[in-house]
Amino acid sequence: MKRKIIEIDEEKCTGCGQCVTGCAEGALAIIDGKAKIVRDMFCDGLGACIGHCPEDALHIIEREAEEFDEDAAMEHVRKMGGSGHHSGCPSAQISTRAPGHGGCPSAGMMQMSPCEQANVPAGQVGSALTHWPVQIRLIPPHAPFLQDADLLIAGDCCPVAAPDFHARFLAGRTIMLGCPKFDNAGEYVEKLTQVFAQNRIKSVTILEMEVPCCSGLSRIVAQALTGSGKNIPCVRAIVGRDGKTTEEAFTPAVAAPAGLTRL
Repeated sequence: MKRKIIEIDEEKCTGCGQCVTGCAEGALAIIDGKAKIVRDMFCDGLGACIGHCPEDALHIIEREAEEFDEDAAMEHVRKMGGSGHHSGCPSAQISTRAPGHGGCPSAGMMQMSPCEQANVPAGQVGSALTHWPVQIRLIPPHAPFLQDADLLIAGDCCPVAAPDFHARFLAGRTIMLGCPKFDNAGEYVEKLTQVFAQNRIKSVTILEMEVPCCSGLSRIVAQALTGSGKNIPCVRAIVGRDGKTTEEAFTPAVAAPAGLTRL
């Protein structure tokens, strides 16, 4: 029969495994480093797994496939060690998933509750981190913690250099980390453009190291803001190798060069 079913773009798939843990029917598995459908009859075609993919490698298509068999799918899940019971759409639980359920832990999405942040031993400074993942490449544009966020976009080296990073910069903000020197700037521009366009971002703080290669981060943000058509208040801060930080004015229209692809 011809019906809706998941299709995996193997060119985009990194084999992180987040779709596997996001499929309540156990229809997906990582085989030879790529996500694949185990059996067509296990896939209900609803696409709950799509929201778990940080690479946008999953799509719903229509093709000839076995009819979805819920009983067979749940039996398969039980044999694989799962509960075999539906608990609502898995994509609706994306913001509360803890890492450690298979796949790449670095891509497992979660938000820390106030209780988790409060349960810190007396005398120990707690972490201001409120979500996971934190890398620009791993955060999907639709991540729930991006909505209504005060966004901190920081260079990878900044948390190491700034002694007051958590208290001064991270507290109360949603962070996206990246390295403009070693990663693809064009991909960053595309990702951040989607983030700005799809979410209500209240403010953006750009945190860069004083080294020249890190200055590309503000140009990436500027081009993404321009591409999104959003007018979001921005601040740029620069961390010195000695840990001292200065802030300066940031105007996206001035900072965005044309045709930025890789720095």
